[in-house]
Amino acid sequence: MAHTKSQGAASRTVNVAGKRLGVKRFAGEKVNNGTIIVRQKGTKFHPGENAGMGKDFTIFATKDGVVSFRQMTGFHRTQKFVDIVEEAKKTPAKKASKK
Repeated sequence: MAHTKSQGAASRTVNVAGKRLGVKRFAGEKVNNGTIIVRQKGTKFHPGENAGMGKDFTIFATKDGVVSFRQMTGFHRTQKFVDIVEEAKKTPAKKASKK
């Protein structure tokens, strides 16, 4: 028999739910104003054109458009930016009228 009582370390483990962080909308996806693009802790991604950052580092769209990711070069080569590129509006082609 053991001469010391077990400390019960296994009963102290706590299972914590995940925070659902990560990229929510990928490159090439259409987004509307206010759509969340990335949920993150810290600045793994930085907001670029037509994107904003919340106080919890969430990046969201400030205009309608298509998501685009880019990586900086040179001194800032570790920084990744998220841009919202506005779509080119398609205009219907005019039909030739018969006269």
